[in-house]
Amino acid sequence: MSETMNGARLLVRNLEEQGVRHVFGIPGAKVDAVFEALNESPIELVVCRHEQNAAFIAQGVGRLTGKAGVCLVTSGPGCGNLVTGFATATSEGAPVVGFGGAVPRKDLLKLAHQSLDTVALFRPVTRFSAQVDTPDSIGEVVANAFRAAESGRRGAAFVSLPQDVTFGPAEGGPVTPVHPPRPGPASDEAIAEAVSLIGKAEKPVLVLGMMASRPEAAAAIRRLINAVALPVVSTFQANGVVPRENLDSFGGRIGLFHNQPADRLLDAADLVVTVGFNPIEYDPVLWNAGRSRPIVHIDSVLADYDANYAPVVEVYGDIAATVDEMAGKLAGVTIAKSPLIGAVRTELEEMRKAGASKTGMPVHPLRIVKELEALMSDDVIVALDMGSFHIWIARYLYAFVPEQFLISNGQQTLGVALPWAIAACLAKPDKTVISVSGDGGFHFSSQELETAVRMKCNFVHIIWTDGGYNMVEFQEVMKYGHSAGVAFGPIDTVKFAEAHGAVGYRITDPDQIGPTLKKALETPGPVLVDIPVDYRDNIKLGEAMHKGVIV
Repeated sequence: MSETMNGARLLVRNLEEQGVRHVFGIPGAKVDAVFEALNESPIELVVCRHEQNAAFIAQGVGRLTGKAGVCLVTSGPGCGNLVTGFATATSEGAPVVGFGGAVPRKDLLKLAHQSLDTVALFRPVTRFSAQVDTPDSIGEVVANAFRAAESGRRGAAFVSLPQDVTFGPAEGGPVTPVHPPRPGPASDEAIAEAVSLIGKAEKPVLVLGMMASRPEAAAAIRRLINAVALPVVSTFQANGVVPRENLDSFGGRIGLFHNQPADRLLDAADLVVTVGFNPIEYDPVLWNAGRSRPIVHIDSVLADYDANYAPVVEVYGDIAATVDEMAGKLAGVTIAKSPLIGAVRTELEEMRKAGASKTGMPVHPLRIVKELEALMSDDVIVALDMGSFHIWIARYLYAFVPEQFLISNGQQTLGVALPWAIAACLAKPDKTVISVSGDGGFHFSSQELETAVRMKCNFVHIIWTDGGYNMVEFQEVMKYGHSAGVAFGPIDTVKFAEAHGAVGYRITDPDQIGPTLKKALETPGPVLVDIPVDYRDNIKLGEAMHKGVIV
């Protein structure tokens, strides 16, 4: 680096010491000094096509590595375009640190070009939002931003960089690297109380949430269910925690609508033990309203209390350490096998197997799920967008590796899949990457296909095509008997792919799906696969829910 140290160079030095490998962003006059400093750095700068996608890619890196991904944008609308991405990251527990340009300090209170109070703008959607007021304080602010993003339930952190701060002379060295603190296990009293409740329960159910999917927590949970045969259900984000050998105790996934086989198991429980559960994953009013059974909350953060989620015991501490302590104390405890678990397992398997017999065009969702499952080895990462397809896959496609699926279930954000696929290629280059979206969500971020081609990312992106926003459509039909404002026009996916330098395929027969996906996975670079989908059965996704509640 240049011998002249300014704010921009000090910022980049802090990022280097923190171990940052990529910065995703879009340039602008207010942050060009940082781009210039990155030009002299071993950190790879990835220029994106939209700031929102830069946030999505950065949070994907954070989610897959546990280390905050980084994005960098200019002032005004550049920062504004990050908000959806940061709200998504905080809701999904994905660590990301964003840097946004700002007008010089002397203009902060003026109606200057692109002036905007971004610190206030980001405060509701981040775990940390601050402005750097002097070049010398850059290291301190950056260190605190990373600690906030990577600690606890993890999420987004935002740092505002006034233009003159990045140009101004800076003294001192970096304050990074910093690491999130790791608490020990919960108190002996809380663990003992939880163990006692489990031992006395006749029909306990273990509910796994998003923080249960972290690798160290998942490993401890696996040891727990091997020590004591607790029936288990999971939210969409806790996919992959239950291993193949424990499927006989797994009731399936819960979320969005209260109508799954796993919900019957949960409804019958006389004790609910949640691990790493955030109510944003599955609103307690849907599954616990009016119920008096006790709840045990195991987490490294305190419970978010409401009228329908008021734990009698909070086992507050490091999840892995706490669960291991509980497993040791529960070893030898016998839990009578729930008579429901067999029926629930049978119902779930019958619904999954129904996909094997589906023929005709357009293709039934369960047939696509069946073809996807044939590709699901342990080295595959699947990035899911939001839409009707998301529900079919989240409910019925098995995964046996923690965090094998990247899912947006908190904000239910459209457009995340393609940027997350890019993130997976960069963060886990040894993995096979598949991303899935509807034709609506795909074009929220489809311009980033050029970025994927430029970065030589290898992934297959599957588009379930129906010509509308179907997840909205079927819920409108349930409410009003018809839909409104959900249809849009067609786009030729093959030509779209080719226009970006990628490869595209279109499915015209269900029997083509398997061979085409295999061919696509063997093709270098990003590949788009367009599958016309038959969503006539989607109304069944929302049936039998609590009266008057439609998500």
